[in-house]
Amino acid sequence: MLATNARPLTRHEYALIPFGAPNCQLIEGDLVMAPSPGSFHQNIIGNLYQILRDYLREHPIGKAYLAPLDTYLSDLNVYQPDLLFVRKENLAIVEEHGIEGAPDLAIEILSKTTSKYDLGIKRSVYARTGVEELWIVDPARRTVALYRLADQPDTPIATYRAKQKFTSEVLPGLVIDLTAVFAS
Repeated sequence: MLATNARPLTRHEYALIPFGAPNCQLIEGDLVMAPSPGSFHQNIIGNLYQILRDYLREHPIGKAYLAPLDTYLSDLNVYQPDLLFVRKENLAIVEEHGIEGAPDLAIEILSKTTSKYDLGIKRSVYARTGVEELWIVDPARRTVALYRLADQPDTPIATYRAKQKFTSEVLPGLVIDLTAVFAS
């Protein structure tokens, strides 16, 4: 990702960026741009979104959203998690222009240009702004690192590999099969 060296921008200045501009996020006041993700990244997003949507049809406990959707975490941090989930009782944070506050679950899929942010400052900001759970999906290693940010913000509670299954406290009763997540 390309970061600018200008003075920190605010969320209000970020909101003035024209629609259709390159994929960008506001990270600690820096406007950070990245190329669009690759095809395997897109397959993973689609697979995860389908798993979440199917689960939420049977268990209507909230809503899942796909990137790009601005998530306003603070005045200097506006992210676009690859996927996010907001519980029904927290849906007041969902506005037409984006998410105004911390989603219950954020899912980031690593790429060459985003890894340092997703594993570093973004994870830290997610933790301090109240995101309960973070999944870091590594397409190259075919793993998912699950963070419970209130308990252990710096270390995943577990890392699951390609053919394993895992569960989430945020999505009770859902079993995520990584074979389906990483299917092409």
